Amino acid sequence: MFDSLSSKLQKVFRHLKGYGKLTEQNIQDALREVRLALLEADVHYKVAKDFVQTVAQRAVGQEVMRSLTPGQQVIKIVNESLTELMGGTAVPLDLSGKPPQVLVLVGLQGSGKTTTAAKLANHLAKNGRKPCLIPADVYRPAAIDQLMTLGRHLNVPVYPASSRDKPEEIAAAALPFAKEHQCDVILVDTAGRLHIDTELMDELKRLKGILNPKEILLVADAMTGQDAVHVASSFHEALQLTGVILTKLDGDARGGAALSIKAVTGCPIKFVGVGEKLDALEVFHPDRMSSRILGMGDVLTIIEKAQEAFDEEEALDLARKFREDAFTLEDFRRQLRQMKKLGSLESILKMLPGMGALKELKKMHIDEKALVRTEAIINSMTKEERRDASIINASRKRRIAMGSGTSVQEVNQLLRSYQDARRMMRQMMGGGGAKPGKKAKKKKVKAFFPF
Repeated sequence: MFDSLSSKLQKVFRHLKGYGKLTEQNIQDALREVRLALLEADVHYKVAKDFVQTVAQRAVGQEVMRSLTPGQQVIKIVNESLTELMGGTAVPLDLSGKPPQVLVLVGLQGSGKTTTAAKLANHLAKNGRKPCLIPADVYRPAAIDQLMTLGRHLNVPVYPASSRDKPEEIAAAALPFAKEHQCDVILVDTAGRLHIDTELMDELKRLKGILNPKEILLVADAMTGQDAVHVASSFHEALQLTGVILTKLDGDARGGAALSIKAVTGCPIKFVGVGEKLDALEVFHPDRMSSRILGMGDVLTIIEKAQEAFDEEEALDLARKFREDAFTLEDFRRQLRQMKKLGSLESILKMLPGMGALKELKKMHIDEKALVRTEAIINSMTKEERRDASIINASRKRRIAMGSGTSVQEVNQLLRSYQDARRMMRQMMGGGGAKPGKKAKKKKVKAFFPF
């Protein structure tokens, strides 16, 4: 995410921090590089120009020039300005008033409206709402079937529309359907087009008149850069958008759309899609995104994801097992499953402060399938073997390897890693280690993880 822009900006600021004292020329040279980096990232030219001017006005002042850490002061100003450029603070969905509230998703074909509708339903359900899905796209083949399948997967009611129905008829039936199923949020998936035309806008205006939506959200593909900004401007002019959902942000190395949309259209980005799974939708926090771009990490998002993935009682139980040296392979499998909910290991590492800029991290290949193989090995064990790894002899190892589709060497590696981890935990908890008067021998511990 934004790797190209992030690395260029960090290079500029590393050079700037090398100066003990900054001159006005130093700052102007650095900001010229920043402007070029923004333009190469497909940021709107006017947005890039205004951004650099704003930073220059604040940076070329007595406060920065006389500071003991002028380089850090400039980075602080750029961070604050980037945050402001993307909207300042997160803008939540407006679900106030008498339920059910209607949210209409609009956008071009291929932007990911149908999947985003399901992701948004999942997000709302997790936050105590009861959403229902209304498929109003009668033109794209299997669009209705896709939403029905996603709805069944999420256990969310979906209106049984047909491709023979008119979108206006489906919209009129949405409110009674929601009331019948006691839903408090209606999510309407509308039809897209290959390009913006009068026919599309007229249909959306008619749907807006029937539904009287609380929110009209544009679903835009982040990887289209400036095109996403132009699309947002056109839709906003015709429908008065209340927000934008940027999809495929995890594959966007430049970030032009995310940095330009709010400044050009005035519409806040409310959510971003960061993966294909139905839980891969994040609330857009401008301050956290700015920190990620500048290589400062995003610890708050990691904490929020961990709170969702990890159960507090289980965590306390695990801590007790570590203290009592009772940590089993069954416990490890449980932790592995919870960790997978956080997302890919690579994305988690990049959220840690300073990790995104490490050259070693960029070169490092993290084999996500290794975790799947590890879980398969543990699944192939019996309950007794998972609870007491010491009983696993050579014949059992062969059976486990055959059952998991792995090799005996991989089974051995997992068991060695497990024993090393237990030994390390004993030392950390003060339950083991060297004999009194003897220095503990340092041993390199190979982790469970594939890096």
